[in-house]
Amino acid sequence: MASASDSTSGTGPPRPAGTGPQGASATETLGALANVGWQIALTAGVAAIALGVVILAWPKGTLQVIGVLFGIYLLLVGAFQLAAAFGTHVPTHLRALHFLAGAVSVLLGLICFRGTLQSILLLALWIGFGWLLRGVMVTATAASAPAMPARGWMVFSGIIGMLAGIVMIVAPFASIAALTLVTGIMAVVLGVIEVVHAIRMRVEVGRLLPGTAHKRRRPLFHSTPHPQH
Repeated sequence: MASASDSTSGTGPPRPAGTGPQGASATETLGALANVGWQIALTAGVAAIALGVVILAWPKGTLQVIGVLFGIYLLLVGAFQLAAAFGTHVPTHLRALHFLAGAVSVLLGLICFRGTLQSILLLALWIGFGWLLRGVMVTATAASAPAMPARGWMVFSGIIGMLAGIVMIVAPFASIAALTLVTGIMAVVLGVIEVVHAIRMRVEVGRLLPGTAHKRRRPLFHSTPHPQH
């Protein structure tokens, strides 16, 4: 039998982890963070599904919005490049290059606002040349470095990037339309995955929050013998 001094001096049996005030507060904090996390994941998943449905239902309207956003992007990039051309930190021999690049970017941005076809064409060409240049750089880098790890995979991805860029440049309208449909399908798939992940997180949160854990039931019949026996 444990004496009163043992209970007051703290030499009795240790408490299990998570049963004290500090353990309870840590569990509550973890449960609260997990609760916020699954709500954010669920919101992101539903938003992705909604975006994918909108893209698949109204591809032409989506392309118009994308074209306008692309025009705004070009205007902003051009404005920053024009401002950088007159900055003191830019060398003299690079100011003309910054000014020319900024002027071209602003001009292309203004062309995007003239109509949907112009913005879609510029966007497709922009993506196509970007993929083509990246594919050439990746392929050249992998070909010039025999000791590079995963060299075959780098060459393969570079060739695929070049082919995708060429297709985008040759058939810009059909390619950008197909890319829009693929984006919509991917958004729906990723949204469904995010929603399923959020539901699984919610199940785990139910085990972390206080009061939801399964409590051990007391036995109906005590097995301890009577003191008189």
